[in-house]
Amino acid sequence: MGNKTEWFKGIFPALVTPFTQNDEIDEDAYRALIRHVLPHVDGLVPAGTTGEFSYLSIEERKRIIEIAVEEAGNRVPIVAGTGAQSTRETVELTRCAKDAGAAGALVVAPYYLKPSFNEVYEHFERVNEIGLPIILYNIPQCSGSHFRWWTAEGMAKNFENVVGIKDSSGDLPFMEAMFEKVKGEIGIFVGHDEVVAAALAAGADGAILASANLIPDLWQKIYQAVQAGDLATAQKWQAEVQKLVRIVVRCGSTQAVKEGLGMMGLPVGDSRHPIMPGGAFRREDREELRIQLENLGKIGRVEREFDLDGRVVTSQYPAVPRTPARFEGFTLKVGEGFAGPPFQELAHIDLLLGVKEGPVGRAIERALSEERPGHEVRVITERPRTLLAPTVTVRTAKQRRHVYEEAAKGVVQAIEAEIGAGVLPEDGLDDLCMIANVFVHPAAAIRQRVMFNNFKAMRAAVRKALEGRPALDELINEKEAARHPFRYAP
Repeated sequence: MGNKTEWFKGIFPALVTPFTQNDEIDEDAYRALIRHVLPHVDGLVPAGTTGEFSYLSIEERKRIIEIAVEEAGNRVPIVAGTGAQSTRETVELTRCAKDAGAAGALVVAPYYLKPSFNEVYEHFERVNEIGLPIILYNIPQCSGSHFRWWTAEGMAKNFENVVGIKDSSGDLPFMEAMFEKVKGEIGIFVGHDEVVAAALAAGADGAILASANLIPDLWQKIYQAVQAGDLATAQKWQAEVQKLVRIVVRCGSTQAVKEGLGMMGLPVGDSRHPIMPGGAFRREDREELRIQLENLGKIGRVEREFDLDGRVVTSQYPAVPRTPARFEGFTLKVGEGFAGPPFQELAHIDLLLGVKEGPVGRAIERALSEERPGHEVRVITERPRTLLAPTVTVRTAKQRRHVYEEAAKGVVQAIEAEIGAGVLPEDGLDDLCMIANVFVHPAAAIRQRVMFNNFKAMRAAVRKALEGRPALDELINEKEAARHPFRYAP
């Protein structure tokens, strides 16, 4: 006996739920998001984990399901998230999804009170009675309950309306057990963005993904490559998107996706509290997410002017909505970057940037003329002229190697990367200079991480200096999430 359907296959984005500044559902933004992903996907999932279903009222959940059905207009199937803590609410929501015209329901195991597997089975038995196709949803990192293969197998074989399972655990042995027990009888979807190509190659029928809000077309390339038997192409693209999806999966997925969409010109607001900008999705993660979106072609370059105190040059700049229309005020600009892990190899850079004839240039010349035992400064590149100054007193040969070799190498590579990206204008490099005040922990040991973290921190510092970030409205919006990077106690 099998309940597998033809429509449950391919790439389904787990849609975020946009909110207004007044914390209401932003219906216009939600419809715009759906129109953005529709050309590249095989279905839509409203009110799932990425849609913050646990922060929505029942009425709000019903409404976003209705909007998704309306906006899709029968072009793709809608799998509505209807899971809840109680059987009563899950049944109510599943019935409403059926009435709204959803093709199926994505139903997570009841969470928080951690029912036994027999109780989970009986819960789904009640949901099965509604008559709407059901996709079992295994996400133990959120629900607190990891399906055992025999429970999933039993529900798949015994409930006539179970047509699929979404496994977001990242537990490939569990997924392999599903292939062994129920492949061909129900659709098997992967929900962990970091293992999509591997799961599809092993036999998964599709994927429901948070990052498909951002890169639905690239996931479609991976899916189609596997269907064509071209595993090399699928593996290549998985490697290309891996850093982006790692950020999304491990660094506050709802806020990460929302801020990524905002960078791409699709404003969808922030997550609901307790998730906050600058909290689980840290500011250093945001800078890296932006760079990954640029690398994948999701943030385009536009011409920007740089007024270098009277001399104007241009560059093809990777602009986001907050990017200034024209860069001015090069007498003195200030930026800051922070990157980790691990803790002892983290990097923190305070940056001064300006024209050579200004205070930054004069400060460089003065610093080079003075003796600074334990804090020796070095010019590490000439275009633009950049002075490295250590924050911590350098006392040992190991510290000197970390500061003047590994950290310096990371800073120089970051400058080269920002020139290549159009952030630092090629025609203005001889006019500009920078001072990088570089922190390297005295107990640092992993040389590669010292270099790489300083690379990331310097890229962030340069961009923040040029763009004047964080701006006042950002600081006010994120003040509740402010944390000292070394020590924090509520």
